[in-house]
Formats: sequence, structure tokens, C-alpha cells
Amino acid sequence: MLSSKLPFLALRSASSSAPRLSLTASRSAQHLLNVLPNSYAPRSNFATAKQRKKKSQTTIANTPPPALASKDATSNLKKLPIPDDPNANVGRIVAVTSGKGGVGKTTSAASFAMGIAAKKPSKTVCVIDFDIGLRNLDIHLGAERRVVFDFINVINNDCTVSQALIKDKRFENLSMLAASQTKDKDSLTVEGVEHVLASLAETFDYVILDSPAGIESGARHAMYFADDAIIVTNPELSSCRDADKMIGFISARSRRAEMDKTAVTQTLLITRYDPERAEKNESLSISDIQDLLGLDLVGVIPESKAILTCTNLGTPVISSSTHANDPANGAYSDMVDRFLGESKEMRFVTTEPASFFKRIFG
Repeated sequence: MLSSKLPFLALRSASSSAPRLSLTASRSAQHLLNVLPNSYAPRSNFATAKQRKKKSQTTIANTPPPALASKDATSNLKKLPIPDDPNANVGRIVAVTSGKGGVGKTTSAASFAMGIAAKKPSKTVCVIDFDIGLRNLDIHLGAERRVVFDFINVINNDCTVSQALIKDKRFENLSMLAASQTKDKDSLTVEGVEHVLASLAETFDYVILDSPAGIESGARHAMYFADDAIIVTNPELSSCRDADKMIGFISARSRRAEMDKTAVTQTLLITRYDPERAEKNESLSISDIQDLLGLDLVGVIPESKAILTCTNLGTPVISSSTHANDPANGAYSDMVDRFLGESKEMRFVTTEPASFFKRIFG
């Protein structure tokens, strides 16, 4: 009686105890098999492990290589001219680098770039942050809220170089290209970096690279294309030892070295120098550092509280009117002059004579 009223229920055969689906239920099951993904198909339709492995290998083999590995993709990328080519009219690429972190590379790169822009108003300057994932140069230049596109966006062709550049508000001839905060250093490629640098070198007279510490990807790409390298070090042994490794790396692994051209011009910048501690043998002296590294000295930046204040304000100490008389301001100014070819006496490298009252009262 119940089965006649509800024909869609399953009926049980008298001769067999096995359940049997009604016609309606059977059609519903078939419909589910047609609409569900293959992963829900009956077990008999599953591929064997060997078949799945073979299919996966075929898929990987047929996957096209990355865009930059393709000749068609790289054919549209710009190339830097051969170093020392007399017919090449491109800007100078200068890497500010070191072996050890925390020695003041970004602080120095910001003041160095702004110093050139201020002293050479007819020249154009671009400074690039190569510390992918940990950018800080925008803070030093007071442009952290103006970053829309970054270095990796340009490499990935998400924007043009001009879209990613940020013009400084104080000097029209100074621009900055920020690093990405969301990508890692593996996003850098030789072809992509060369394309960006070639585009900038066509427009700017000086392209300054704020390199991260060490010999990882960001530092290697920055040093590889450099025409000049400013090696930054503190007056301590560990910093000098790491700097010495960087000097050897640049000499052997740069683009100029690979092409057997004139070597990268390397100079030494000593930061956080305290002549009193050096005289007391509490830190390395300038002569000690030069003996260890064997480079010409481009500048000595004394220890200064003004640098931290200026960094927090987004104003490089070299351009701070508030700290115009601070030794760090004058030392960075002298450093820029020496790089540009002027002869400057090295200041702030000796202790000042104690005043009469200091000799008496200590």
C-alpha cells in the first residue's frame, strides 16, 4: 500500500536481498555523474598513479618557458651599450654598496644623490632602491606616500619607467624609483634589470643604485651593471672584512670584468667615524681601514645624531638647513665634491683640541 502511494521509493525483490534503485533514483544518479567534476567519477574512471604521473610530465613539458627566457620576449628589451664605447651617450651607473648591513648605505645613497642634484643643477639624477621587499629609500627622501608603481612593476611590464619614477619636491632634476615591498629578490632578472637601467641611462646623467647588503640577488644585480662602486664601511673589523669580500666580488663578477673592459672604479666611504675612539684604539683608524681594503678614500662621515633626526623627517642630512653646520652635512658635501673630481681636504678625521674649561673641569 505504501509502495503504491510512493512509487519513487526503492523496491526490494523477493528473490534477492540486494537493494535496487527505482527508475527516478537511477536517473538522478546518472544526472549527478554527468554534471559532477571528474574527481567525483566512479573509481573505475580514475587514472592509475602511473598514468597521472605521465600526464603531469607531459603537461610540464608542454608549458612555455617564462617570458624573459624567450628570445621573442627579450628582443624588445633595451640593452646597455658596451662599456667604454665612445659613441655611447648614456649616464653613469653608480652602485652604493657594502658587505655588512646597517653601515649607512641608504643614508649615504640619499645624501649622495641629493648632493649631486644640488651641485649639478644641469645634470639629471635618478636613485633606485634595489632592496626588494625591504625598501627604505623612499622614507629617507620623504616620498613614502607617493609610491604607486615600483621597480618590479616596471620589470614585469605593469607600467612604464616614467610612471614609476617619483620626482623630488626640492630638486626637479632628482627622481627616485622605489623597490617593491610585496615581492622578493628572486623577482629580479638580468634582462629585466638591464632593460630598466638602459632606459634610465638614456635619460639621466647619473643612475645611483642603493644596493642591499651582502652578495644576494639584489646586490649582485646592482654591482653587475655598475660603472662606479662606492664601498661603505664602518670602522670595525667585521664590516671591513665583509667590504673586502665585496671588493673582490665586483672586480671578478661585474659586467665590465666579464667583457674584459676597464674595471669598475671602486672608492671607499667610511661612516660613523669617531676620531677620539680611533685614537684610543677602541675602533679602527682610517689608515687601518685603507690598509685592509686598499681603496682610495672618497669620504669620511663622522658619527652624528643629526642623521637619525633627518631620516625621520625624510630629509637627507646634506640638504637640511636646520643641520647645515653639522659635521655630517659638511662631510657628505665634501664626499660629493670628491666624486665629481674636486680636490677637498679631509675634514672631521682628527680630534678637536680641548677647550680651556674642558681641560680644567673635564
